[in-house]
Amino acid sequence: MEMDLNAQEKKAGFFQRLQDFPSKLKDDVTKRVKNVQKFAKDDPRRIIHSMKVGVALTLVSLLYYVRPLYISFGVTGMWAILTVVVVFEFTVGGTLSKGLNRGFATLIAGALGVGAVHLARFFGHQGEPIVLGILVFSLGAAATFSRFFPRIKQRYDYGALIFILTFSFVAISGYRTDEILIMAYQRLSTILIGGTICILVSIFICPVWAGEDLHKMIANNINKLAKYLEGFEGEYFQPEKISKETSSCVREYKSILTSKSTEDSLANLARWEPGHGRFRLRHPWKKYLKIAGLVRQCAVHLEILNGYVLSNDKAPQEFESKIQEPITTMSREVGEALKAIAKSIKTMRNDSACVNAHIDNSKKAIKNLKIALKSSYPETYKDLLEIIPGVTMASILIEVVNCVEKIYEAVEEFSGLAHFKETLDSKLSAEIGQHQLLHRGCVKPVLDGDNEKEDNSSCHVLITVHDEGYLPTATAKNVLGAEKTRVDIV
Repeated sequence: MEMDLNAQEKKAGFFQRLQDFPSKLKDDVTKRVKNVQKFAKDDPRRIIHSMKVGVALTLVSLLYYVRPLYISFGVTGMWAILTVVVVFEFTVGGTLSKGLNRGFATLIAGALGVGAVHLARFFGHQGEPIVLGILVFSLGAAATFSRFFPRIKQRYDYGALIFILTFSFVAISGYRTDEILIMAYQRLSTILIGGTICILVSIFICPVWAGEDLHKMIANNINKLAKYLEGFEGEYFQPEKISKETSSCVREYKSILTSKSTEDSLANLARWEPGHGRFRLRHPWKKYLKIAGLVRQCAVHLEILNGYVLSNDKAPQEFESKIQEPITTMSREVGEALKAIAKSIKTMRNDSACVNAHIDNSKKAIKNLKIALKSSYPETYKDLLEIIPGVTMASILIEVVNCVEKIYEAVEEFSGLAHFKETLDSKLSAEIGQHQLLHRGCVKPVLDGDNEKEDNSSCHVLITVHDEGYLPTATAKNVLGAEKTRVDIV
């Protein structure tokens, strides 16, 4: 009886699962479709890139579909398709890097391979494979060893790999065929065609610039630091009033700690790209890595600071109330300075006056903090142990201010090399706007006739307004041109 009941239960369970299968399948498919849609919405450029690859493959396949082209290249047209698949990258810099590496490596390796085959044939039928083996071993080993050098590994690793593949392929194939030159020519031609199509499609159809991504990434990372520092007061002194959403938003800086590899990759690819938009041909891409390193250093300080925010060991309330005002001012001002720096990088406009003002305010807050700490000097060893968390937190925040100052100095150096535009003060811009409304003119009402020189008793007025205009100079004293007004009564 028990066996019959178990069998019936298994049978019922099987039919139940069979009935539930369509609904589960539908739910699973719906979930996956939503995930794909979300993934595409996060960066629509991914869809465009996929379509660009499809366009490039379609164009290259004409080497097979168009009969005159097929007669010229034959089955070697497959090398063009292979080139598109392996060369086409998401960014223009990535495509140019792989395309140029593959093109030049194939050209050099093909020429050396043909030369190696002809050199080996001078040693007769028996000596030819020995010479080819020695050459393949020597050049293959040398090219492989060169890939360990950091500079070659960073920029030319793919080219070294293609050099080894192409030289070995041409040199070894040349031993069994007499049409080595035709084979090398066809392969080189199809690879150049595939690489050229990749580069043209990548640049002229919705290009994705690695340099622009790097530029935005550095500015956004600085903004993340600013966001944390602006919310630091609430996080440390009033944690109960901070919502979970705000808290997670404030801690976005954590992504900076793991961004080094992405920054290095984008900077390397950006150096391959031609001048575009706001970025000139010899844009100082290396300076981005210097700024990124300082930003990451600042993020490490914030990570340590965040440990004290989350810790339950806090200084006494009386001590915290004394240091709260200078700490709040310091974090707010340094956050504003970082926001101004990020805006300066995004807009490529130098706003040194605003940044300097906020940094100076944060330094004044540091002085006030030191005064507050001196006034709260503990009387006993126990009191000293109690205020250590608060003092340590304050000292880390002072280090953050120093780090932000270093970031600003690096951005100042970068702005000169990248030719940032100068941003005028808002008050000064208003004065210039009013000044440009002025005009020069002459009002000369005359009573009768033109004999004013003869008749000095005639009563008329001559008013002349001279305006020398706006004189754009570097000093603040000469920003506005001098205005002269002369009133002559004759």
